[in-house]
Amino acid sequence: MFNNCCLHGGAGRKGQASLPGGEIAVTDSRAEIPLFPLRTVLFPGGPLPLRIFETRYVDMIGRCLKDEIGFGVVALKDSDETGSGEVHQVGTLARIIDWYQFDDGLLGITALGETRFLLRGIRRQEDGLNLGEVDFLEAEPELPLPERFYPLLALLENVLSELEAQYRFVEKQFEDAGWIGCRLAEVLPLSIEQKQMCLEISDPVKRLEVLASVVESLKK
Repeated sequence: MFNNCCLHGGAGRKGQASLPGGEIAVTDSRAEIPLFPLRTVLFPGGPLPLRIFETRYVDMIGRCLKDEIGFGVVALKDSDETGSGEVHQVGTLARIIDWYQFDDGLLGITALGETRFLLRGIRRQEDGLNLGEVDFLEAEPELPLPERFYPLLALLENVLSELEAQYRFVEKQFEDAGWIGCRLAEVLPLSIEQKQMCLEISDPVKRLEVLASVVESLKK
């Protein structure tokens, strides 16, 4: 079973929670949602294509489609996706926007990231599916891209032009610093831990500064 997450902050109340990367703003909206642990980090507004083969997740997807609800994507801290590993505290709500069947009969879906959340606790159902008690995080402010990050925008536009199929459902917001940072964190060759750090940053400019340093290091 997953390890529970111990966090600071008032239960169900708007305020701040402390994470290794700093303070993060929490809304007063709490919910229990199905969890899908993965070795990937989903960002708000980003695409998530998945092949579904475990019975518990096939059933989960069916319920999500029927009830028109989302599921929570949380990144594993190790390489185990069987449901026994420890997960990160901040994840993203995913909404299914397309589903299909592969030639081998497996179910495929495409989801989009929506709201980030803070994981407060986990309980496991009899079918093995994990449900998470979560507080949803405040949305980042929309900010125009500072001029010093224009080279990052040019890089992103170039990369996304090569990924048109994967990003066909993603609304382009090239004028928003937060959107640009999230897309860069998705496509750059970062480790899971680096991507998770970017997800936990709530300041769009701070995230871009981190990514600018990464891009500079990749040039060396």
